Amino acid sequence: MQNKTTLLIMAAGMGSRFGSLKQITPLGPHRKALLHYTIYDAVQAGFDKIVFVIRESFAKEFKEFVGTYAESLAETAYCYQEMDRLPGGMPPVDREKPWGTAHAIWCAKEAIKEPFAAVNADDFYGRDAFIKAHDFLAGSTSGKEYCLIGYRLASTLSENGTVSRGVCEVDANNYLTAVTECTKIGILPDGSIVDEESGKKLQADDVVSMNFWGFTPTVFAEIERLFAAFYPANKDNLKSEFYIPKVVDQLIREKAVQVKVIPTDAKWFGVTYREDTPGVNAALEAYDKAGLYPGFQ
Repeated sequence: MQNKTTLLIMAAGMGSRFGSLKQITPLGPHRKALLHYTIYDAVQAGFDKIVFVIRESFAKEFKEFVGTYAESLAETAYCYQEMDRLPGGMPPVDREKPWGTAHAIWCAKEAIKEPFAAVNADDFYGRDAFIKAHDFLAGSTSGKEYCLIGYRLASTLSENGTVSRGVCEVDANNYLTAVTECTKIGILPDGSIVDEESGKKLQADDVVSMNFWGFTPTVFAEIERLFAAFYPANKDNLKSEFYIPKVVDQLIREKAVQVKVIPTDAKWFGVTYREDTPGVNAALEAYDKAGLYPGFQ
């Protein structure tokens, strides 16, 4: 018997680099958000439920443009990532920046009781990625085995600026041994790839995380436990973020979980910068001409 599966979509970020609420920016020939494609691909892959993590400040606009579409295809729920709700009942801090992706996932704990995938709202992941994630989660028998959909680094870069990626190390059985969050990866004039913040050179074929994770509900308690250590050291740094790759990396180091890296040849793209939009529009138009998204006609 297969598990019920949920897709958690993290959509609370306001897209500061892109300059607008990019989660609901109309793109492509049918003027849809990338979220519409994510929802369609997930339902086609077999996901039973969609859970959005958003902010109450733009909930009405978000539900009108994206939520009603999800509701027409699958069971849908909304959770809110707010500054005053922290793991472990920690006291809120006066800050504008969200606490990060691990906090976003934790905010959905009351809505998810089954294996689930977690993705960003402003990325296009490709249908193969959703199929592989769903099949892994539907057959999951261990609460302590997670998964990560892995992409080739070179196919995830932007020509318009630096990007943040989780660079993965795997063992002979394709289990994740470490994931390092590199927050300023760019292409140098000579074509080489470097994390400008650390100076580390990277390879085109490096496997990276695009924040497409597969979890079981055991992750919520782990996030809460690790946030208890993160908070005292970072509460006064208003730019600090509690990233899910850092949580997973710590759990691997503790040997608390195993994370299977599942490679995909699906094409990833996103709108990190406004200048990325023409390329995204062209890719979506090509998918439309190929008839891959008939529901958008």
